[in-house]
Amino acid sequence: MKFDTEAQIHAIGEGLLSRSLPKVQWTHAAHLAAAAWVIAVRKELDPARDMPDIIRQYNLATGTPNTDTGGYHETITQASLRAVAAFLAQQEPGTPLHEACNSLMCSPFGDKGWLLRYWRPDTLFSTQARRSWVAPDLAPLPF
Repeated sequence: MKFDTEAQIHAIGEGLLSRSLPKVQWTHAAHLAAAAWVIAVRKELDPARDMPDIIRQYNLATGTPNTDTGGYHETITQASLRAVAAFLAQQEPGTPLHEACNSLMCSPFGDKGWLLRYWRPDTLFSTQARRSWVAPDLAPLPF
């Protein structure tokens, strides 16, 4: 997905917070854009602390139960937040957020399978990893 304007990023973030983002729009790109928006724009939020409940509530509002096999995933969320924060920290000051998000999507993190470079599938998709942070078991995260 290519973002053309800041407004697109803001709409994803606001839609997530208000639980009005259509479920079909909650894509990998939208997950990363929402993380970038929370980190860069919503300074009153602590992403690591607040995103879990924001996502859980959004899931419930869109008919996705948070269970041991679906919905919210703690390890994926926390790893993604760390990746996005590290990526944004490397951008030139003043880079528009939509451009940073486009660059992020062209980076290795834009690949939905990026986490499998660091976790074995059975570890990453375990109930334990869904419920709480589980450290990578293949390689340390690069940030």
